[in-house]
Amino acid sequence: MQFDKPGSHRRHSRSAAIRAATLLGLLALTGCSLLQREPAPPPAPPPPPAPPPIVAPLATHTFEFDPATTGVIGQLQVTQSRHEDTLADIARRFNLGYDEVVNANPGVDPWLPGEGTRIVLPTQFVLPDAPHDGIVVNLAALRMFYFPKPGKDGRRVVVTYPIGIGKVGWATPSGKTTIVSKRKNPWWSPPSSVRKEHAAEGDPLPARVPPGPDNPLGNRAMNLGWPSYLIHGTNKPAGVGLRASHGCIRMYPEDVEQLFDRVALGTRVTVVNQPLLYRWHGDSLYVQSYPPHEELLSNNKQAQAEQRHALFNKAISDDTWQRARQQGGVVDWTVTEQVVNEARGVAVPVSRRGISYDGYLAAARRVENTLPEGANWDGSDGEEEPAGKASGVGASRTRH
Repeated sequence: MQFDKPGSHRRHSRSAAIRAATLLGLLALTGCSLLQREPAPPPAPPPPPAPPPIVAPLATHTFEFDPATTGVIGQLQVTQSRHEDTLADIARRFNLGYDEVVNANPGVDPWLPGEGTRIVLPTQFVLPDAPHDGIVVNLAALRMFYFPKPGKDGRRVVVTYPIGIGKVGWATPSGKTTIVSKRKNPWWSPPSSVRKEHAAEGDPLPARVPPGPDNPLGNRAMNLGWPSYLIHGTNKPAGVGLRASHGCIRMYPEDVEQLFDRVALGTRVTVVNQPLLYRWHGDSLYVQSYPPHEELLSNNKQAQAEQRHALFNKAISDDTWQRARQQGGVVDWTVTEQVVNEARGVAVPVSRRGISYDGYLAAARRVENTLPEGANWDGSDGEEEPAGKASGVGASRTRH
């Protein structure tokens, strides 16, 4: 049997008391946290929704058209650039002009967008406020709409093309005219004003330019009833979608060939300048805004803002907006004003509940970076046709 040494019991008791006092002090300082379990970590946030699958691009040229119900054609799409792409390449591939793609993708380098960059394709269009007959050109949108006659079954289509138009100082006129002549492989006789401008820039022009790769009219030209103004092709396709001509309407070579074969002499041509477009389509009110032309805007930024605001106010007083109220729709004025002010050329359904500009873009159809169904372009410029002989009309002085 073991016995504690004398005084050991008192020492053990005293040590136990010290440990107990220390523990009580710690508990007082920590608010009893030493006796609590660690809090459970917060639940992980739900994963973001999967992006829509990448699918084949939709057609971008020809659409069914019903004059009573069609206010908007096409569908918004997005794609990803390839390492060798420029925005001009992507524009032509998807039946768009240069400015259309650049405006829809602010902040993207037009000449080096980079591999895998998300590119918004504004391939949805609000139809301009003009008769749906023959050719309709909206200068602000840099876009043409062709409304052929109904087919034998009564069905109608509308065909749309990007265009280039007159630069500042050489603006393409607005109004009504007709196609008065058509020429394959036209000669170009530049007017004296154009020759004078080129001479001043150190680039003299001959009195007549024969058909071929150096002819700015391309291989198709259609004279308008306005003397010296044409709808024609081009030997510089990258200029389509820009204000770069001397007043004529330029088209991609593949587009002008198609239009040339479809339109007859006497076809009506209506040219408007409508930077703000809004129409009902189905149960949605779409708004699409383009930058007004430079010569129509004040140089003062404050005055420009006031002009845009006046344009916006004029629009919302239209009967179109009253219809939204009658149908119980709710127009999101914040989104509407953003669409108007940013002028990206993207058609947005501003009457849908819960709509946001960024959300609408994020939900756009994601498509492969390939030629859409029914594309006119085969990916190359092709070869020039054999030169034709000059005609009396071909020798007339025309802009380009």
